[in-house]
Amino acid sequence: MDRTALYGVLDRFLAALAARDAHAVDWAPDAQFSENNVMLDPGDGVWNTIAGIGEYQLRFADTRKAQVGYFGTIIEAIEESGFTLRLAVNAAGQISECEMCIVRQSDSGIKFENPRYWTKPILESDAEAPVDRAEMVRLSNGYFDTLQLNDGTIHTRFHPDCNRVENGVQTTRNPDFAKIVPVSALGCEEQFRMGNYRYDDELRARRFPLVDEERGLVLAFGFIDHSGKLERYQLTDGRWVNSPVRRPHSFYISELFKIDHGMICQIEANFITVPYRMPSPWPDERPEEDRP
Repeated sequence: MDRTALYGVLDRFLAALAARDAHAVDWAPDAQFSENNVMLDPGDGVWNTIAGIGEYQLRFADTRKAQVGYFGTIIEAIEESGFTLRLAVNAAGQISECEMCIVRQSDSGIKFENPRYWTKPILESDAEAPVDRAEMVRLSNGYFDTLQLNDGTIHTRFHPDCNRVENGVQTTRNPDFAKIVPVSALGCEEQFRMGNYRYDDELRARRFPLVDEERGLVLAFGFIDHSGKLERYQLTDGRWVNSPVRRPHSFYISELFKIDHGMICQIEANFITVPYRMPSPWPDERPEEDRP
């Protein structure tokens, strides 16, 4: 299925969602639908509460695996929330998989104040010097290896200007957010070289279901587990800091990586707090060539 056809499926789905009409979607007979990592029947959950689709709309597609992805926002009665959507389409053009991550700040265990959602040209444009599919997944998985038990070792390659946006807030090179999280004043690689995220015990149940080879985008899902047992730790510059995480919990994450010139150039992520070591309802079905 080509990009135009996949975007057509996405547009029809979003129109049905905005209308609260799950019956308008052409679901496969065995379709699976999850909202915030819980399997639901189509028509349940956000289908009953959505008031509209927000203005921020980032589309991307995997033509080889007939999947289409979307970063945007949805509007409900209480708030506007960051929204990640993944759809898989079968040979008949029906939606066989629908995965949503909705960042409702009112439910969140960690709140990102004053989120905003804006178009980033680097995510909208084609890759200038694309690398092959397996290398894109390897670099993305290397980011997770770098984050897990972060000790300053880099397992991927970052562009010097790489930035990251999480839940509508830029968490790199952001002096304003650095007043809350000091490391946010630094760039991507600088943060990791400090070993700042030592408290991230495990990056578990990693999945890379969608690779947009033309645009250089990899959509990944997984969980960051925090045992909460780490009290203090030493950064690579010698300073000792207190861990900000002192209770068992996990983040369910949806993360988009822009890969160009063999480097991670931009990151967009939505994540929510879930019970510690919550399992994934989605099996790891990566084909062999996509395995890191």
